[in-house]
Amino acid sequence: MSIGNRVFLKRPMPSQELLDGFAGIPAANIADTMGRSCAMNPRIKLMSGAQGTMVGPALTVKARAGDNLFIHQALDISQPGDIIVVSNDEDQTRSLMGEIMFTYAQYQRKLGGLVLDGPVRDTDALRKMPLPVYATGSTPGGPHKEGPGEINVPIACGGVSVNPGDIIVADADGIIVIPLKDAPDVLLPKREADLKYLAKSEIEALEQSIEENKSLTFGQLMRKSHDEAWEEANRRTNGTNVISPVSMARVLNADDAMLEYIEEQMQIESALK
Repeated sequence: MSIGNRVFLKRPMPSQELLDGFAGIPAANIADTMGRSCAMNPRIKLMSGAQGTMVGPALTVKARAGDNLFIHQALDISQPGDIIVVSNDEDQTRSLMGEIMFTYAQYQRKLGGLVLDGPVRDTDALRKMPLPVYATGSTPGGPHKEGPGEINVPIACGGVSVNPGDIIVADADGIIVIPLKDAPDVLLPKREADLKYLAKSEIEALEQSIEENKSLTFGQLMRKSHDEAWEEANRRTNGTNVISPVSMARVLNADDAMLEYIEEQMQIESALK
């Protein structure tokens, strides 16, 4: 392959767990944790009817100014969830994509989104599409389809370096780029905050349980525990003869006293029938 006219099929990829970790986080919050130096120029803005946060791995395209031949090729090799990011030498005179390509990207390729450092067209249709599409604006002028170009090479888009496999996060505010090698460290503060929140929630639940039961005697507390175990065992076996409440109670790790109580309850129910 000659330089300037290359297509690389392989690229580093983030794990799905890593991508899921960024889902739902506002782009601004992530940018603040990265020294506020990862956001693309605001000339690239949301043009479609997408809602929420876009997160996915970058599939990069280095296109000749005003030419979309290699965008077509990128679409054909894309994987579901990919974010195609296009460098266009900042040309503003020709649209790079229109309704037909957007429809193909959304329904056939199932892309996660598109980021174009250039204009698009067919904006009336685009505004009704849920596919996240970011571009610099619109023009009816169509693109060249001659090349050359490159796919999955380092590019600059919106004033920010983007490498294949970098994580792209975008919402109504704009787009940020998270270098793949830095992504785990960027996500670490969120994971720590989640653990703290989980621990706090468990402590609060325990304190609430103590408050609700502090007025009970030991006997009453044991009876309440037994009642709850009986109800859970009965609920799980309601309407089926596959397993008895006593057997289910054993699965629930009931102690001997609890098992005795459940058997007693079964005898009472049987006598009342």
